[in-house]
Amino acid sequence: MSRLICFNKPYGVLSQFTPEGRWRGLKDFIDIPGVYVAGRLDADSEGLLLLTDDGQLQARISDPRHKMEKTYWVQVEGVPDEAALEALRHGVQLNDGPTRPARARAMPEPDDLWERNPPVRVRQSIPTSWLELVITEGRNRQVRRMTAAVGHPTLRLIRAAIGPHSLQGLAPGTLRG
Repeated sequence: MSRLICFNKPYGVLSQFTPEGRWRGLKDFIDIPGVYVAGRLDADSEGLLLLTDDGQLQARISDPRHKMEKTYWVQVEGVPDEAALEALRHGVQLNDGPTRPARARAMPEPDDLWERNPPVRVRQSIPTSWLELVITEGRNRQVRRMTAAVGHPTLRLIRAAIGPHSLQGLAPGTLRG
C-alpha cells in the first residue's frame, strides 16, 4: 500500500530534505524514511506539498502531462481588473511560451490565514488583493510570472490544493497521512 503525506510547507523551507544556504530542508519537519516529494514548491512559497513512497504516484502528481490541478492563493500588488483576470483565464505569454488557460478569480483573504515569517512587505500607497489561480502545469515560478505578466506582482504565494488534496486543517510545518 503506497503512502501519501500532505505537508504544509512554511516559508523559507526547500522542497528537499537537505538544507541549502539560508533555506531550511524538509528533514527539520519530516522524519519518515522512504518518502519523496511529488512536485516542488519554491522556498519563498508556502502551502501544500505532497510526499509519497510510490514512484508511479509521484510521477502522476508531478508530471504536467497528467494535468493535475493545482490551486494557489496569491496575494498580489494592486487590485486586478476583469481584463487582467481574463488574460490569466486565456493563458499569458511568458518568456518560455504561453501558459495553459487558468481558472482565475478574485477572492477575500483566506480564512485562518497564518502569519508569515518574515511578514510580506507592504507599501502604504499600493493596495494588495488576493486571487485564486488554478493551473494544470507547473513551470518554474509560473504563478509569480503569470501575475507579473498581467501587471500584479506576487507578494505571497500559498498552494492550497493539488487535485483532491488540500491544506484544510494543516497548520504550517504539520503533516497528515
